[in-house]
Amino acid sequence: MLAAIINVPGSIGYPLLALFVGAEAAGALVPGETSLIVAGALAASGRLSLPLVIAVAASAAIVGDNIGYQIGRRGLRRLLDRPGRRRAAIERGEAFFQRHGAATVFFGRWLPGLRVATSWLAGANRMPWPRFLLWNALGGIGWAATIGSAAYLLGRTASGWLAAVGLAGVAIVVLVELIRRLRPGRRASAAPAETITSLRQAEVD
Repeated sequence: MLAAIINVPGSIGYPLLALFVGAEAAGALVPGETSLIVAGALAASGRLSLPLVIAVAASAAIVGDNIGYQIGRRGLRRLLDRPGRRRAAIERGEAFFQRHGAATVFFGRWLPGLRVATSWLAGANRMPWPRFLLWNALGGIGWAATIGSAAYLLGRTASGWLAAVGLAGVAIVVLVELIRRLRPGRRASAAPAETITSLRQAEVD
């Protein structure tokens, strides 16, 4: 998938970057951050524009996270509210997001597991949307700027690396990333794990 970014014009590369980042932010198992790293490295070689890469990735992350928030608030919350639910677990989740929601949403952008789960959990635990939007936007912009810029700087120091590796190398990187994401037993974090356990208990009840 990401290999397509290497040999396409910027007019197509930017939409692909937006698609991968936005889809990952919404909860899909696609390598969104990897696409940002590749795009940042390509910007170092002059094939993409770093400011545009950062702007596209940040915008896509914010939109995708807000889709995930709505999924959590409208879908996941219905499962949590089913009769027979463990109210103590729900109340703990809501209390956590009331106290630490801003930091979780902001810093979760840099953590692979939380990056996908935070928006769902924020919606499910009824974090106020204006507060979520503010910290999500700040996190999305900061994440895109730091990861994109780091990839840009690394790309400049490793001049010619992408050209040497080519499409096959990038495809291997993407394949490894997908396998890592789909491995059985992979755990995102303690908070997502607790929510998943609660949902399973609801199904039993």
